[in-house]
Parts: sequence; structure tokens; C-alpha cells
Amino acid sequence: MKWGLSKRNNSESALSNIQRDISHIFDDFFTIRPSLLGEFDWTPTIDVRENDKNITVNAEIPGINEKDINVTLQNNILTISGEKNETREEKDVKDGYVLSERKFGSFCRSISLPEGIKDDKIKAEFKNGVLKIEIPKDETVKQKRITINVN
Repeated sequence: MKWGLSKRNNSESALSNIQRDISHIFDDFFTIRPSLLGEFDWTPTIDVRENDKNITVNAEIPGINEKDINVTLQNNILTISGEKNETREEKDVKDGYVLSERKFGSFCRSISLPEGIKDDKIKAEFKNGVLKIEIPKDETVKQKRITINVN
């Protein structure tokens, strides 16, 4: 049995499993890519939610201090950037081993925002490795539905 396929003919389930596995491979490949020089190419994952009143952006940025994160807004482009500089060292002199690992590198994510946001009311909060950005919408700018005439 390859790719978790069963002997019965369940091609829809098998195809879903293959698509999920390939998706996980691509997610892992594009999320963390260590290089030979110890540099750490990394892009935080984000969630964007929108309702009638605001847009909420959550970015997972574990292992980084809030002072190393920058959030900017220019021409309705929200940019989250920062730098990760992590060092871990273990020593046990009596057993004769030393372990030293370093991860460093910068990241940048940009999100295009719609017109009609209140850029002077944006709030950002960083807690437990998650950056939460609340972007209020201007209530005067509402989506208008256009009726399609049929001839």
C-alpha cells in the first residue's frame, strides 16, 4: 500500500490524502529553510480575517522579542518584518561535549489592505509568540451590490 491507499476503490479519499501530503511538503519547504552558513530563512505564518467592522491579522512569530518586530503601513500595504537571532549553547565539561547552535535571519510579510480603513486606529499586540493586529474599517465605506440587468 502506497500513499495510504486501501484496496477498495476509494479514489476521492486517496486523492485527498495525496493532495494533503503534497500540501504539507510544500508548507514545510517554504516555511523553514536553513542554509549552510547557519542563516535561517523563515517566514511567519499569518491568518487574515475580515468582518463588517475590522480586519484582524495574526502572525505566528515564536522565539522573537517584540523589540525585534516592525509593523508599518504605507499605501494600504501592511508590512510585518523583523529579525531572528537565536543562540543555544550546552556544555558539560566533565563529559567532554559542547553543543552550540545559532539561528539568525530576517523576515518580511506584506499584506495589501482594502480602501476604507482607519489607519490612525490600528492596534498591535504581541503575546506568546503571536502578533495580533486589529485594523478598524471606516463605516462610511460599505460594499455596494450592483444589480445585473438581463436583456
